[in-house]
Amino acid sequence: MPLLIASTNEGKLREIRLALDGLPLPLCSLNDVPPSPEPDETGTTFPENARIKAHAYAAASGLVTLAEDSGLAIDALGGRPGVHSARYPGATYPDKFANLWAELSIHERPWTCRYVCAVAVVNGGTGRVLFETVATVEGEIWPEARGSHGFGYDPIFYHPPYERTFGEVSDQEKLAVAHRGQAIAVFREWVERGGLKSVS
Repeated sequence: MPLLIASTNEGKLREIRLALDGLPLPLCSLNDVPPSPEPDETGTTFPENARIKAHAYAAASGLVTLAEDSGLAIDALGGRPGVHSARYPGATYPDKFANLWAELSIHERPWTCRYVCAVAVVNGGTGRVLFETVATVEGEIWPEARGSHGFGYDPIFYHPPYERTFGEVSDQEKLAVAHRGQAIAVFREWVERGGLKSVS
């Protein structure tokens, strides 16, 4: 049975597939299974929302399902936009960037922040949570968008060790340090240790 990656976001799917490349584990996405209602992400934390999505799509598909919830937490904004990152005001990401910069303009730089990614894996047959992890990567909000790689907030997420934004690095460079890459690497290690062997 394939592992269902509970997303239609092409950027996320690309990164997860790259991070799991070489595993003898067939993958599919929400684009490959019959449509099901999108669950309400009512959690107040990334792990809660990852679990909500994993349970919903596992129940609908009957497959072992990996869901993730991720976003941007900015210190000067008290951790916002956090779990509301995708719903932060702005019709496009450039609009969201402009609104963030306007909010941050009253605060001194550096505008420290972190990306957070929570992953949950649920057995569609039993509804049991099989695996969970959370990973973060530290950075700063950059005062201008730089680079055309990545997606979401990547062009304004500056990673000091790279001296570049995530919009300026390759997928491989980003995955090596980023929140999603770290979380999926831990999941991959769990699979390699036999974590899915007991799933019927």
